[in-house]
Amino acid sequence: MTETAQSFGRLNDHAEWRYLLREFELAYRHGQAGGSSKIRAHMKEVRLRLAAAIKSNSSVLECVGQRLPVCAHLHRALDNGMEGAMRSLVRTIEVVADRLDWRYGYDRLPKGLEKKYGFAEFLGPQGPVVCNDLTLGVVLFAPQCTYPAHKHDGITESYICLSGAASENDSGVYTPRSMILNLPGHTHRITTSDHEPVLLAYAWAGSADSLARPEMNFKRK
Repeated sequence: MTETAQSFGRLNDHAEWRYLLREFELAYRHGQAGGSSKIRAHMKEVRLRLAAAIKSNSSVLECVGQRLPVCAHLHRALDNGMEGAMRSLVRTIEVVADRLDWRYGYDRLPKGLEKKYGFAEFLGPQGPVVCNDLTLGVVLFAPQCTYPAHKHDGITESYICLSGAASENDSGVYTPRSMILNLPGHTHRITTSDHEPVLLAYAWAGSADSLARPEMNFKRK
């Protein structure tokens, strides 16, 4: 979202964004914590912050629909997601797909990553739905993508796999409905399968200051 984004009304004026946020709330309410108290606590925190944003009838900023090269894989990722366990959330994302502003989030990208990665936000300090203490969005990876080791200070991050298959730190394979939790300062690296793209929903919970200016840096080898 650019600094010149204009106000486009309030959340109650935009049913498509309300339905999308509702599907996020359901995903974090009915998703499986696998017995992990840390995952369960994070899911509750996301729900509480999201409920507050919805109740406050947050401002909505106009989207310009900025695309990146990785968007060539978006429709395939959405189509795959329609057949999986997260199809209800995927359908609501498809409704707003042509309005999403795709970004990198880094000043410097490793060679080749600019064609295989991008993210778009639904809710956060920069909109489209404005919220200061929670960020929601999606990350899209092309097939055969290695997203280098990185970490987020002061931010608790979770991913829910919507389509495709991915591995974090070469430990396990995550497929639709799986959740990955990264606590603040945890270094993580993501790899994707050979033939299909990966679409992950994500949530960042942190202070207003940390979400407004997230430190996103790749870790040097």
